[in-house]
Amino acid sequence: MNLVIFGPPGAGKGTQSKFISNRFNLHQLSTGELLRIEIKNKTILGSKISSIMNSGDLVSDDIVTTLIEKYISQNTYKNRLIFDGYPRNLNQAINLDKLLKKYDQKIDLVLNLSVKLDTIKKRILERRFQEKRADDNEVVAIKRFKNYESSTKPVLDYYNKSNLLKDVNGEASITEINVEISGIIESIKG
Repeated sequence: MNLVIFGPPGAGKGTQSKFISNRFNLHQLSTGELLRIEIKNKTILGSKISSIMNSGDLVSDDIVTTLIEKYISQNTYKNRLIFDGYPRNLNQAINLDKLLKKYDQKIDLVLNLSVKLDTIKKRILERRFQEKRADDNEVVAIKRFKNYESSTKPVLDYYNKSNLLKDVNGEASITEINVEISGIIESIKG
């Protein structure tokens, strides 16, 4: 099973992806984490990514697609991926479908964590102190939320037309969200 988890930055995608990966023996593929690894390793690409992320903008499709294909192409992860933070726009969704098809795979489920901006601001500030992430501040959070909302709506519509989209109440507690997501996955797995 391959699945995509959506939600604005700070919605809890990473937390839920970790839970899902442990419970259902899947591999979490967090584009944010892949980008942060490039930054941490001080690669040329990492330096470019850092400047883009710190300004609150989204990293280009080409950069993200290159990082994603490294995982899709490995048999270890075949039909065992959770895409966390990708695709972020319609072009990426179409590219992901093509990439998966190239490696004889597909998306089986798309989860959308619905969360309000006020909740996101609160979570981002909490995360900033816990994880010490440079890109976590209120101004950047608001900009990223608005970018997310405008670029992701067409992607959600795209997956909804394929009957893959399931909305999840991202305002609930972590445990309540875990239970809701588990129920959805179990119903799809049959």
